[in-house]
Amino acid sequence: MGGIGIVLNPRSRRNLNDPRAAVRLARALGDHGVVRTAQSREDLARIAEDFRKLSIDVLGISGGDGTNHVTITGFLDVYEDQPLPPIAFLRGGTMNTVANAVGVPRGGPEGLLAGLIARYAERSHSPLRWVERHVMQIGAHYGFIFGTGCVHGFIAEYNRSEERNALWAAKVLARASAAVLLEADTQVAARWEGRVHFEDGSGFPDRDYLAIAAGTVDQIGLGFRPFYRYSERPETFHMLGIHTSALGFVRKLQDVWRAQPMGEAHTFEKLAQRAVLEARSGVVHYVCDGDVHEHVGPLTVRIGPRVKILVEHRPGHHPTRRRARRAARAPHDGAPRGLGAL
Repeated sequence: MGGIGIVLNPRSRRNLNDPRAAVRLARALGDHGVVRTAQSREDLARIAEDFRKLSIDVLGISGGDGTNHVTITGFLDVYEDQPLPPIAFLRGGTMNTVANAVGVPRGGPEGLLAGLIARYAERSHSPLRWVERHVMQIGAHYGFIFGTGCVHGFIAEYNRSEERNALWAAKVLARASAAVLLEADTQVAARWEGRVHFEDGSGFPDRDYLAIAAGTVDQIGLGFRPFYRYSERPETFHMLGIHTSALGFVRKLQDVWRAQPMGEAHTFEKLAQRAVLEARSGVVHYVCDGDVHEHVGPLTVRIGPRVKILVEHRPGHHPTRRRARRAARAPHDGAPRGLGAL
């Protein structure tokens, strides 16, 4: 059959405020495909099976970062060794960091879908455009952004509000930065204690960290780009062991915004295919693409499959291409200086 298959999360913030979104998307899609609503992971598995049998050409996802990673996880579990169709992020949620990072146009689900339909209809003489990115396999989940410590603390604070959006996220960051400067307590500065092993025998030492974080895209939210080496070497993710103080990190936020290294005095860095995190507490509390999880025992993060993400949904739009940073500017790739294999 082919066509466009859209998965809609009715519990995303935007869709909760717009219960007729699925009806309008289905009406707009018409004969070009189907719209399915996933209320649970079981629903998602059934939808993935149906879409695989229908041999859909494009997988559209109406939700934010959390919906995207849950949907991709469910589809990879069903498709197994079969590649996923190109993915269209339709921005139906409040956090769209991955879409921003890869160059998906701004806009709402209906506008993005209209552009996608137009491009899909013209694909025989003007092929669809996409970028390819690896996902990371983080325990049982697949996603583009991973973080513990202050990353987990930030999302926990962000989730306390009913009105979750970029403005609230900026306020959370500003308040946390102010608290750090005033030496006041904030859960956003919560630290992670443990160590990390890599596939080559190197590692980050057993100590406390502001965060262990990794990405296969450069951004982590609000335009900050800590994973500036994400595309430096194929089949790897960029992992950071941020060991500086909260104040030291706040002072380095400008460098993170500019996609510049924080320096060895503030963080360890590694391009890796596989990492194992061992928390002193025995439980790893972490974030995957904006969703909070916990894992009992050592947590393995490994490079996952490549997926295609559509980046051109309207005529004349082309994804932003940033030049790869020269390897000479990057810090030493491997164990932190002065550390051997753990």
